Amino acid sequence: METSETLPHNDERKADCPAPAHGRFAAGEDPVKREQILDGAHTVFMAQGFDAASMNDIVREAGVSKGTLYVYFENKEQLFSALIARERDRFATFMRDAVARYDRIEDALLHYGNALVLHLCSQSTICAMRSVIAVADRMPSLTRGFFQSAPATIRTVLKDLIDREAAKGTLIVEDSDLAARQFIELCSGTFFKFRLFGEMGEAPPPQETDYVVREAIKMFMLRYGAQNAAKR
Repeated sequence: METSETLPHNDERKADCPAPAHGRFAAGEDPVKREQILDGAHTVFMAQGFDAASMNDIVREAGVSKGTLYVYFENKEQLFSALIARERDRFATFMRDAVARYDRIEDALLHYGNALVLHLCSQSTICAMRSVIAVADRMPSLTRGFFQSAPATIRTVLKDLIDREAAKGTLIVEDSDLAARQFIELCSGTFFKFRLFGEMGEAPPPQETDYVVREAIKMFMLRYGAQNAAKR
């Protein structure tokens, strides 16, 4: 899920939702009400996990009626899937805007890698991943929500960056999707797995993350950097 360090405040998000010209939304179409429900669900799922959480709990936390909740979401599974998609898309949008500010590929990768590890190792993301794993056999569609191949995923943000640099001649890449997955694993693999399975009780300190990401960039550029092509 999200962390307060990387994404705008809820009030700013709600301010971006335009009101309809006629002054009222049709049932189930008010974006502010939908966000209110998702915010309440986020709190409940983080505190209780997917299985223990109930729609009644979400109704109370979100401050809406049960009838209103069911107008927007038919069941708990649909609500959880929507919450995953919201957080994934928000973070991917944030990352896309952030890396676009850097001209040097190394600077963009450094920012991307550090932000990625912070996000993946946050308590919110770890809780969500554990909830999904716990119900993966019964509800495989929830698991697919984390890895959906859509324009607004963390991996496609990196793939687009790699494609851009390849077009400029900075990188020589035959398979940009594979290169993106390799860099993500170099940055996050050990940290994320240690957090997910309880070996690490909290996110790694920034200096440790920065060191690992810088080493990942060295390896990535040795493999894909145009300046190293003649040496291969």
